[in-house]
Amino acid sequence: MSSFFKRSLLPLAVLACAPAVLPAIPFAHADEGMWTMDHLPVELMKQRYGFTPTPAWTERVTKASARLALGCSASFVSADGLVMTNHHCANECLQQLSGKGKNYFQDGYSAKSPADEQRCPAMELNQLDSITDVTERMQTALRGKDGAAYTTARQAEESAIEKDCAKDDPTKWRCDVISLYHGGRTALYRYRRYQDVRMVMAPDQNAAFFGGDPDNFNFPRYDLDMAFLRVYENGKPAKVDAFLPFDAAGPKEGELVFTSGNPGSTEREVPLADLEFSRNVTVPFIVDNYSALDGALWQYSRESAAHHQEAQERIFGIENSLKVYRGRVDVLADPKLLDAKAKSEASLRDWINADPKRKEAYGDPWAKNAEALAVKKRIFKPYVMLEGSFGIQGELFQYAKLLVRAANERQKPDAERLTAYHDARLPALEAELGSTAPVYPDLEKTELAFSLSKLRQVLGADDDMVKLVLGKASPDDLAETLVKGTKLADPKVRLALWKGGADAVAASKDPMIVLARSLEPHTRALRKQMDDDVAAPSRQATEAMAKARFERDGVSSYPDATFTQRLSFGQVKGWDENGKAVPAFTYFSGLYDRATGSDPFKLTKPWLDAKAHVNMKTPYDFVSTNDIIGGNSGSPVINSEGHAVGLIFDGNIHSLGGDFYYDESTNRAVAVDTAAIMEALKVVYKNQALAKELSQGHL
Repeated sequence: MSSFFKRSLLPLAVLACAPAVLPAIPFAHADEGMWTMDHLPVELMKQRYGFTPTPAWTERVTKASARLALGCSASFVSADGLVMTNHHCANECLQQLSGKGKNYFQDGYSAKSPADEQRCPAMELNQLDSITDVTERMQTALRGKDGAAYTTARQAEESAIEKDCAKDDPTKWRCDVISLYHGGRTALYRYRRYQDVRMVMAPDQNAAFFGGDPDNFNFPRYDLDMAFLRVYENGKPAKVDAFLPFDAAGPKEGELVFTSGNPGSTEREVPLADLEFSRNVTVPFIVDNYSALDGALWQYSRESAAHHQEAQERIFGIENSLKVYRGRVDVLADPKLLDAKAKSEASLRDWINADPKRKEAYGDPWAKNAEALAVKKRIFKPYVMLEGSFGIQGELFQYAKLLVRAANERQKPDAERLTAYHDARLPALEAELGSTAPVYPDLEKTELAFSLSKLRQVLGADDDMVKLVLGKASPDDLAETLVKGTKLADPKVRLALWKGGADAVAASKDPMIVLARSLEPHTRALRKQMDDDVAAPSRQATEAMAKARFERDGVSSYPDATFTQRLSFGQVKGWDENGKAVPAFTYFSGLYDRATGSDPFKLTKPWLDAKAHVNMKTPYDFVSTNDIIGGNSGSPVINSEGHAVGLIFDGNIHSLGGDFYYDESTNRAVAVDTAAIMEALKVVYKNQALAKELSQGHL
């Protein structure tokens, strides 16, 4: 399952909050829906499955769920801060903890006791604390404003809301103003931040990604894609009030199940023109770039054992993303999707135009959006190559860019800053700069040289920005000079520049900082143009469409995904593939039958030794009709009692269309069965302590 990656190159007191004034939800399509936790389709669940979530059930599931700031979901599974997520969501930590003679990414990790649990250098976990509706406040602040004035007003109001939310302790609380229904509604999400996250257990990569790329986004699957972390407070395991009791029996065929996770981004509500832009511009660009980068990293990984270890996590992420985007190529070319979207928009446009008052109120949002897309098309390549950093990749330059921009933004009043640099968000940036995660110089040179070559290829050798970046140097030579000369691999150096502020950054002679400083006026101008001339009018246009739909239909659906907590419901159920039934479950027996002894179907020694002892009838992976998307990786699968019965890690091949639509007949979420987790812990990995904690809910 594709998740947001931290270095991506393109951004409970729930029941105690002031409730949003929303009409009842009269309908939805089958098990479709990524529902916000403060507005669950209670009547729909009751009608379809005879289940009504109580306020206590909703609050506990909300508090027991979590997200990893790098782009995955997770959940608390014991009172002592034990967290369950995917192995591929912990890959970065496993690689960063590895050292000479140790490859935790490949070989797995197991702490004998809490004292042996090592801290992940660059991981933060967020636990949702509250959701507050701030729609009226935001709409009042934005009323009558366009372009730059709209952007300025939005940033100022978001700053004020977030600052007020986190004022008591921004190191403890994270506050995000989230646009829902593309501006039709706005909510304030407040999170409890945990920055001391430690590794407890992860299986070997052969087990976690058994079947490799051939099996990815397919089913049957035999992946033990799990990892266990623990959050700490004041140097001790955190005590949490809400967690999901672990059901070692797993789910049954046809059983009602839920996922509580953080789906990253969907485009089910976006206008047809935006889908066409994705089809014609964005997706082809990303596929081309990632394909070339995958080749460069593959070659790098073959040069030595050290290079292989350094690049393995990055390659895994790139190849997973490539499969996702290649799937979108086919989906966006499907005339059924485009025709349905066109008919839906035509119906709404006709409804608006049928009444002069509605026409005056909503205008022609499609024309406004088309103007924004025309600007976006014109600046797309320089924006993604420079501001989006496709043209200058690598950890070191990203640190430099963050320091330079933060130095500029922090000199402004909080209300005038870009959202990411509001006072309420500065602790997260400082923590990122202070990360002790290792930086690999050879890998940095490879990625930087590759991206500089792409910069010249995409924008042209005569482009002013290309000349500014490269000067007379070749991409390889410049990458060598920059990486060799910078000191930004040292977190102490980064933090000294952060604390020194604008003066320290302006005086720095570090070559990465010098490059970022020279580019900042130009990239900032691109960002301003994208904010003022694309994002602002596009948001106003889609907001008008959303308001028109609200007036015509009421709130009959859920908003597009925004990497905020959502609940989906469904049932454990297989599907028919070309007239052949695909069962809902796989079993340990199938894993051993599928093993060939060669990658990617190779089992490690603990698995071979355990063959005579495991229960071959134990369920391994299963599929359900839950509506998920990238970002749901690591989401718990929960039964109606609020117990964990599975762990989402992927979707089937039909789920690749989930960005744009949901089809219950074939779209399936893929999860590890909790029965498999318990069997593997006890029999294969002989980790009785972890199995006991899961069974009892505490250390």
